[in-house]
Parts: sequence; C-alpha cells; structure tokens
Amino acid sequence: MNISLAAMKKGRAALAVLAAASALLLLIPSGSDGAEDGSASEAESRLESVLAEVEGAGRVRVLCSEEGAAVVCEGAADASVRLAVTRAVAAYTGLGSNEITVLPMRDE
Repeated sequence: MNISLAAMKKGRAALAVLAAASALLLLIPSGSDGAEDGSASEAESRLESVLAEVEGAGRVRVLCSEEGAAVVCEGAADASVRLAVTRAVAAYTGLGSNEITVLPMRDE
C-alpha cells in the first residue's frame, strides 16, 4: 500500500472541495415546504375546505409545515370539534395528533 505524497494531497484537496460543495448545497433553499411552487398553499386550501365542513367548525384557517400543523377555527372552543379537526388533519397529512394544534378563532 504505497501511496505517494502527491496522491494523498490530491485526495485531501478533492475531499476539501467536496466538503465545501456540500456546505454550499445546504445553504440553497430546497423549496421542500412547497411554498415556492404553490403546492403547500393549495394543500392548505383543500384542507381548509374540508375542515369547514366539520360540524361546528365554522370558518377555518390552516398552516402546515413538515413539523406540524396549526388550525384556527371558530368552533375550536368545543372539545368535540377540536378532536374531529385533529383527526381529519392527521388523516390528511399523516401527522400525529401531538403535531397538530387546533385553536379558537378570535371574534371579529
């Protein structure tokens, strides 16, 4: 296993370039949350439409991310509405109930 000093330096230089390129890739926005292509807002709109049909939910607003979902609705003061909304969001998104927050909408 005779590796010349020049070959080792080339290998280290290549590794340094690869590490720098990887670091740069991490800084580039991936758009994985869908906000740039509109898919996240479309999914949120679809979910809002369905949740508004839940008995007692009233007006609904939804915000989803990879980490969780927040739902604000008029009927969230009622525990049965919160449960129904949480179950619907979990079924649609695949999120666990501990990743979903349902809050009452403020009065206007």
